[in-house]
Amino acid sequence: MLFNKAFMAGADEAERLRLVRDLPLKNLAHLGDAVFELYEREKETISAADVERMHKQVVSRVNSKEQARLLHLLKPTLSESEQDIVRRARNLKPSSFRRNVEQAVLRQATAFEALIGYLYLTDEKRLQELLTKTDEAAESQAE
Repeated sequence: MLFNKAFMAGADEAERLRLVRDLPLKNLAHLGDAVFELYEREKETISAADVERMHKQVVSRVNSKEQARLLHLLKPTLSESEQDIVRRARNLKPSSFRRNVEQAVLRQATAFEALIGYLYLTDEKRLQELLTKTDEAAESQAE
């Protein structure tokens, strides 16, 4: 965990998982959205020539439609517990309505974000594996 090692300091693995599973899924999605955006920003900071290009690249990946697409690509590789997080988060009612995005897409994006938030708090190695797969998916789409 990058910032707050004290989040679950002193808790054993089982207690940590229980604490994270008890968090509201919207909270995990909120955290996952920030983690994914930070990941994308860090990646673009290294490769982008200027701030405008960096912003455009990040926005092209950190949006509901792209996150829903990435979740669809990741689904076959998810474990049972990861699939459970996705299923439960997908069933959340979106907190906002956007005219340019279908509700089904918003629900998939929320599920993606909740998965990222969950893995950020429970399994950084697995989180990195899935983030690498999202990069591979973006590269194959660009070709």
